[in-house]
Amino acid sequence: MAKRKKGSRIMIVLACSECGQRNYRTFKNRHNTPGKLELKKYCRFCRHVTLHRETK
Repeated sequence: MAKRKKGSRIMIVLACSECGQRNYRTFKNRHNTPGKLELKKYCRFCRHVTLHRETK
């Protein structure tokens, strides 16, 4: 049986920068994006498009 290689893609959680709610889960490639990911996404708690940052 072949050994499974540890991949470079990891699952991350995105949290709203305004209210702090953790709304989204996604994957990123840690070799291509070594820093923390920041995306503008819709927050259903704030009811606005806000900046979401990567958390643990």
